[in-house]
Amino acid sequence: MKNLLALTIATVTLTVGAAAQDKEITLIAPGGIRAAVEQMIPAFEKKSGYKVKATFGSGLGTKKQIAEGGAFDVPIAQPPYPEVIASGNVIADSAKPLATISIGIAVRKGMPKPDISTPDAVKKTLLAAKSVSFPNPAGGAAAGVSFMETLNKLGIADQMKATLKPAQGGAGAMEMVAKGESEIGLTFLSEMEDPGIDVVGALPKQISPPTSLVGFISAHAKNPEGAKTLLDYLASKEAAAVYKSQRMRPGR
Repeated sequence: MKNLLALTIATVTLTVGAAAQDKEITLIAPGGIRAAVEQMIPAFEKKSGYKVKATFGSGLGTKKQIAEGGAFDVPIAQPPYPEVIASGNVIADSAKPLATISIGIAVRKGMPKPDISTPDAVKKTLLAAKSVSFPNPAGGAAAGVSFMETLNKLGIADQMKATLKPAQGGAGAMEMVAKGESEIGLTFLSEMEDPGIDVVGALPKQISPPTSLVGFISAHAKNPEGAKTLLDYLASKEAAAVYKSQRMRPGR
């Protein structure tokens, strides 16, 4: 009798565990979309009955994990991503453009906002700054990589070397600004959440094109139905409103 009871309990436990796993969706995404996704998860879970387990990292690091076959139902990547498609680890025709994000400049709260309305104005602002914090590109931060490309376009990469202060991610760059450790800071506008800063605005597109974020269904999704449900939600009208609230532009 005891053995039968133990077997029954074990069976029920395994069944419940399997059911819970069936309702879990795993997601991996770059840090630039983190605030928006975390804001959406509770509403999605309530609406769908699924549970979302999200992992966030650097733009380049995320692409590497996807290309290497990381076990995620919904991967989000930043183009260009030939290595992601070539890996066969995502269903290519499941791609959905979610949003675009721009690199922006912030200053310490209450400080004068510099002119960044034109490429020349940005160049003058950067050269005049005593210190500039930004996400460390060496760690794979897409915003950091993009900013270094901007400096090269402006022809001031060498001149700025002594002024630059690489930080741990966008949040780290903004924290340095808020604490007065850097005069200005740059990262994705969606990462400018520190209450101690004022957002100046986005860099001109001519020198800093917006970065796209595209969602896929993994070719190895343990929960393909749930993955599609989540991806559809991330590209929905409800999601668009959240992206806008996070200084992002929905869609392409």
